[in-house]
Amino acid sequence: MRGIITVLGKDRVGIIAEVCTFLAQRQINIMDLSQTIVQGFFNMIMVVELPAQTEFEHINTALAALGQDAALEIKLQREEIFEAMHQLRWG
Repeated sequence: MRGIITVLGKDRVGIIAEVCTFLAQRQINIMDLSQTIVQGFFNMIMVVELPAQTEFEHINTALAALGQDAALEIKLQREEIFEAMHQLRWG
């Protein structure tokens, strides 16, 4: 199962390390990653592969909690929903 993770927040040292450590501990593989900093704000989007037995909503809730603790907004979306949403938007 693939998903899209977005991370947004004020830039600081260690953001990528925190998110990647979280994912590695859960055997979630990063397939692709893009990050940028715009006027002091960190933006990252990741395409990830989750193990088959992974409870998607459990991971999404845990990522949101990680984000809250780290003063970031972190979201996980199912890849097919992310794609469908953007096809409707950009047609």
